[in-house]
Amino acid sequence: MPKRPDLDRYPDLATSWDRRSFLKSAAAGTAVIALGGALFRLAADDLTRRAAAETRTDGKKRLPPGQRVIEKLRDMGGDEGDSDVKSFRLRVHGAVKTELDLDYGALLKLPQSEVQADVHCVTGWSVIGSMFKGVTLRTLAEAAGMKGEVKHVILEAAHGFTSNVLIEEALRPVSMITYRMNGRPFAIEHGAPARALVPDLYFWKSAKWITGVRFQKSDEPGYWEVRGYNNHADPWKEERYA
Repeated sequence: MPKRPDLDRYPDLATSWDRRSFLKSAAAGTAVIALGGALFRLAADDLTRRAAAETRTDGKKRLPPGQRVIEKLRDMGGDEGDSDVKSFRLRVHGAVKTELDLDYGALLKLPQSEVQADVHCVTGWSVIGSMFKGVTLRTLAEAAGMKGEVKHVILEAAHGFTSNVLIEEALRPVSMITYRMNGRPFAIEHGAPARALVPDLYFWKSAKWITGVRFQKSDEPGYWEVRGYNNHADPWKEERYA
């Protein structure tokens, strides 16, 4: 049984702990998940069967255990950030030689990448084969002159939200700051104007309404990690909870 978070230190955790307990049972095989008052039936349809039968180039099954394929991203809530590209700022900082403060135009002037990736939500749904466009975290690391001591990347987002990612996963070619999915801008509920994408980890690591990328030596568990979610979040190991 996962350790209960310190509710005295984090008084707002009681609700999220109950949510986590509910999601654990849902991910174990329940086909109906209730979130934000809405019911979503995740059918084990042809998309799920096909994905489950495929193998990635790294030898992993394409569909992690406990996942079902749906056709588009679900709105998983969160306090929305400012979606106006005119006020967008991305701070690249921490253990770097040159701190960057990028507006939306400056982000688009950096080398651009397009990747096809699958994303996997901790609640049990996956969206596969989407095309994402943006700037890789490796490109940002190189532009800022990331120092050799870096072991972790902290993705910073609106209202103080953070998620932590190991540097080797952050620097993979599929990890990026993305502003287009399948050729279209993100809806505000999905992180417009730009969000993080770390597709080989559960999707909560891909912080919406991104505001900063912080490189550092020490780890720093983020918003959901201190609320009982797994610090690493590998979908193929079902690392949902601490």
